[in-house]
Parts: sequence; C-alpha cells; structure tokens
Amino acid sequence: MTHLAFEDLLRDLTPQVLGTLVRRYGQFEGCEDAVQEAVLAATVQWPVEGVPNNPRGWLTTVASRRLIDQMRSDQARRERELATAAEVVPEDVPDTDDTLVLLFLCCHPALTPVSQIALTLRAVGGLTTAEIARAFLVPEATMAARISRAKQRVKAAGSSFSLPDGAEREERLRAVLHVLYLVFNEGYTASSGSELHRADLAREAIRLARTVHAQLPEDGEVTGLLALMLLTHARRAARTTLAGDLVPLDEQDRTTWDRALIDEGTELVKTSLAATALGPYQLQAAIAATHADAAKAEETNWPQVHALYLILERIAPNPMVTLNRAIALAETEGPAAGLALLATLDGDERMAGHHRLLSVRAHLLEKTGDTTGAYEDYRRAAKSTAGMAEQRYLESRAARVKPRPRPST
Repeated sequence: MTHLAFEDLLRDLTPQVLGTLVRRYGQFEGCEDAVQEAVLAATVQWPVEGVPNNPRGWLTTVASRRLIDQMRSDQARRERELATAAEVVPEDVPDTDDTLVLLFLCCHPALTPVSQIALTLRAVGGLTTAEIARAFLVPEATMAARISRAKQRVKAAGSSFSLPDGAEREERLRAVLHVLYLVFNEGYTASSGSELHRADLAREAIRLARTVHAQLPEDGEVTGLLALMLLTHARRAARTTLAGDLVPLDEQDRTTWDRALIDEGTELVKTSLAATALGPYQLQAAIAATHADAAKAEETNWPQVHALYLILERIAPNPMVTLNRAIALAETEGPAAGLALLATLDGDERMAGHHRLLSVRAHLLEKTGDTTGAYEDYRRAAKSTAGMAEQRYLESRAARVKPRPRPST
C-alpha cells in the first residue's frame, strides 16, 4: 500500500470510528482524543506489521481501550492493554457509517463558522491540529484552543449523537454544506499567504462532499455542491504559471483542464438540476459547467451564464453574486452595463474596499479605455488582498495600464 493510499484509508476510517465511539460512550472530546491515539498507533504499527484484515475494527478496539484507560485511570490496566494492542482481536463493529452524524455534530449551530470548520477538519477530516493551523496560518496553540473551545460548546449544548429531524435536519445540512464550501474555497483560492491555492484543503473538501453525497444521493444541493467542487478543481493546473503567478479564466490553457473531473461534474450537474427545487450550489455548478463546455474562452455562452446568475441572485441575494453577474453582463451588453451594475454595490458595507470589487471594476474600466481609473483601482485592489499570487497579478495589471507621463515641450 502506498503512503498516499495509507493516509486516505486512515482519513476515511477516522470519522467512522469516532462516530462509533461517540454513539457508544457519548463523550465527544474523550472519544476524539482516543481515536487520534489509535490512529497514531496505526501509523506506527501497520507499516511494519501490515494493515489488519479489519482495520476499522482494529482502530475501534484500540480507541475503545484508550478511552477506557482514561475513564478508569488504572495504570495497571493501561500497561496490560497497551502491551497487547498489537494482538487485538477486532470486536463486532456496526456496519453503519456515522460520518454524516459526526458532520452534523461538528456543524452545531452553537459554533461559529470558523470553529465549525476547524472541528470538522479535526474530527471528520482527520487532520492534525498542526496541519489545520498551518492551513489557516495561525499558531498551533491558537488552533488547539479554538478546537478545544468548540468541543466544550458542543458538550454544553447537550447535543445528542443522532441526526436531527425535520426543519432542524435541513438547517443543519445547509450548515454542513456551507462549511465544506468554505473549506473548498480556502483551498482553491487562499485568503492569504504566498500560494494561490492549497490543494490539500480542496481535496479534503471534495472527499467529505463525496461522503455526504454517498449518504444523500437524492439531495439536489448535495449533488450540486460536489459537482461545483469537481468542475472548479478541474481547472487547478491551469490557474498558475510555473512561477506561481495567477492566470485568469479567459487566458487559461483549457487543454490542461482535468477532463475526467469535468465529465463527472457535468453528469452530476444534470442530475442535480432534475431536482424539484433549485438551490445556490446547483446553480453555481451549472455556471461552472457552462464555462467547462467552452473549448475556448470566446466560445463561452455568456447569455446563459448571465441568466443563471439572475436566477441565483433572486433565490440567494449576495453582493458576490451581483459582482459576478456584472462580469457576465459586461460580456453580453458591454463594459458600461457591467460598470452600472457594479455601481449598485458601492454602498454595500460588505464590499467596501473588497479587492474583488476593485479588480473587476478596474478590468471593466480598462475595457472602456479609462486606463487612469483602471490603474487606480488595480493598485487599490492589490493593496486590499492578503494573497500574494493575487497581489502580484493585480500589480502587473496596474503596471500594464499605468499612464505614461507626457513629454515636456
């Protein structure tokens, strides 16, 4: 088994084992610590002794014994059980996969979105605290404290380890999808740091989305979110130069797009759009599929993209949706129309000084011939982003349109 396959196996099994223990013992924090110890034991023993015939049962048994040790604080028992960990006979482990229940627990409404993300990556994604801290560019101690507080809030909320019913279940599922969407977006376009993307986060979001989709294949929004991730991730190799500089969508080499991901994502879009109701992830996936259909940027069906953004704007109003619709509108009716729509966002506090608004306006001003205005907005946009790749790209655009001083007479 390759190292990557070994890691994938452990990441797939971690939430299943944790779900089993939480259902059995009801101690989320203690169970999570015990599972992490079992995973650590596996990383030491399995490469030497081989993967057990029942790896899930092995992890469940070892984690259970670790938890019992903690609960009883019996040093003698600890020594006996640790000494026999390698000879564990797998216990009967339920066939049910509690990953979805665990995701619902990690996305408890008592937690902030940031805490939901951190706890999800730790408990369900199987990432270490150090890995999560590196991904979000914070000290490990800070992330450890954040995860610990999240566990305490879940415990204080008294949430049971079960899927909620009715409206609460639907609300919690939307929270789960939103967390996975945020994790993917951070992986696809890092909000800060020297790299444009963090492929490990994007891949983890896709893996978790596949897990949710496997359990809820009939949900249109679940299917739509997975499709959106696949279609977007398919463009990853074309988004940067060898030097790490950003390449915009209309300049990307589309022959380097991952056709397998595009084909899979496109089929999922068709399935999701057959649902009785349309949600924002389904519509965003349909937009991504429209871009993927075009062999060249100039072949993009912009009227269809604009129509989809119009629908999305009606069912899920958001300034970012309006901003993206302005880009599509500029392609269909000219840059002046796009600029007029962008002007409606000037009074929105959520967009004040946002680098995306500034960069899109600069791009449209450049297309109208207003290079002075474009130069100023490109410069302001570059100063407003913490992402180094985006910053370099915006600075290069500013340099390209920088007004030249008039020669003296």
